[in-house]
Amino acid sequence: MQPELETLLQAAIETIKRGGTVVYPTETVYGLGADALSEAAIAKVYELKQRKRSKPLSLAVSSFEMLQRIAAVNDPALLDLLAELLPGPVTVLLPKRELVPDLLTAGSELVGVRFPDNEIALRIIRETGPITATSANISGQNPPTRADAVALEADVLINGGTCKYSMPSTVVAVTSVTATGEAATQTIKPEIKILRRGARYERVLHVLRRKATGEGIYRLSLSELRGE
Repeated sequence: MQPELETLLQAAIETIKRGGTVVYPTETVYGLGADALSEAAIAKVYELKQRKRSKPLSLAVSSFEMLQRIAAVNDPALLDLLAELLPGPVTVLLPKRELVPDLLTAGSELVGVRFPDNEIALRIIRETGPITATSANISGQNPPTRADAVALEADVLINGGTCKYSMPSTVVAVTSVTATGEAATQTIKPEIKILRRGARYERVLHVLRRKATGEGIYRLSLSELRGE
């Protein structure tokens, strides 16, 4: 790693630890990072993006151990499925643990989790813990795929070149199903939904077909199976 990049990385790490904001590259688009477990830092992200607090933010992790600290993932089959998808250009909505602020998830019990496939992003997260994983743009504008396209005034900006996929992540939700009435006596499988088609969508769909529905672990809607 070049000395000047190492210096910038150290500055970014210290900035996040102090509650500041950092623009960092990922394989999808440039992200706006701050301490994802600090309400004050999260509030700064909302302010910089001019984003309504009713719209949740995702967070980024650097390992499956870190993922399990912030999301309730106890099912070995689900962990096996996540291992097929991550690290990579996928955001997975999972049940959050209590240490994740409600401000980040806009009150939802689900948290969007990214495990980026980008060494600069991973280096920062390994040193700081989970950081926000929202695109580094004003709300409603196009997400930047190059550093020179970033219009936000974050404390630190790291230029990591053009993003590999240069498009947002594919978003997948893993949701539990609550049975009522006669169905309560039956075994109902959790459901997987693709909420947004993004980077590597076809591969994500292939994995879900093979690992989830193919092995009978989860339900996946027919429309998603057909890619409609």
